Amino acid sequence: MTLDAISRPPSLVEKVCQKLAALARRDLREGDGWLPTERELSSQLGVSRSVVREATKRLELQGLLEIRQGSGMKVVDKLHKPLSSAVHLLVPDEKQRLVQLTEVRLAIEPESASLAAARGSRADFKRLQECHQRFVGSTDFETQVLADMEFHCLIAEASGNKISALFMQSLSDLLQSSLAHGYRRVTKNQAVKDHEKILAAIVARNGTAAAKAMKQHLLNARDDLGL
Repeated sequence: MTLDAISRPPSLVEKVCQKLAALARRDLREGDGWLPTERELSSQLGVSRSVVREATKRLELQGLLEIRQGSGMKVVDKLHKPLSSAVHLLVPDEKQRLVQLTEVRLAIEPESASLAAARGSRADFKRLQECHQRFVGSTDFETQVLADMEFHCLIAEASGNKISALFMQSLSDLLQSSLAHGYRRVTKNQAVKDHEKILAAIVARNGTAAAKAMKQHLLNARDDLGL
C-alpha cells in the first residue's frame, strides 16, 4: 500500500525567505545592494525579529546575502559558494580535485562553447574579446589567472544556460587553483593560442569548431597540470 505525501504549506520563515529573496534579486538588478535593517523588516513584514533573523541566515548560506555586523545586510551574488565549499569537503585532496574537475570540464565546457557560438550576443562576444585581451596583456600572475578563469565563465554565460553559468561560477575557486597550479609549471603561451581558436570559432558562430577547440584546450591544460 502506498500513501500520498501530505502537502505542507510553507512555514513563516520560508515565506519571509521568498519575500527577501525577491527583494534581493531586485536590488541586484537595480544596484542598491542593501536590505532594510532587521527591525525594519520585522515591522514591514509583520513577523518577529527571530523569524527575520532565521530567514536572513538561510539566505546568507545560499549566497544571496552577506550579513555584516554593525553595517547591515548586503545583497551579494555568491549563489555558487555553497557548491564550491561542498566540493572542498567532498574531495579534500587537491590533486584528486583537479583530476575530477578536469573530467567535469571536459564533459561540460565543449558543449558550452558550442552553445555560446549559437546563442551568444554581440555584447557577449565583446566581453569575451575584452577578457581575452586582458589575458594576453597580463604581466602579473594574479591578473593572468583571473582573466583565464573569467574567459571560461563568460563562455558559460554566453551559452544562455543559467545552470551551466552558475556551475562554472561554483567551480571558479577550484578553477583558479587549477590555473595557478598549471602556470607554475608552464607559460601562458599555449593557453593564449587555445583561447584565440575558441574565441574565433565562437564569434564565427561555428559551434562544432568551438567545441573541438575547447576540448583540445582542456586536454592541453590537463597535460600542463601533469594529470
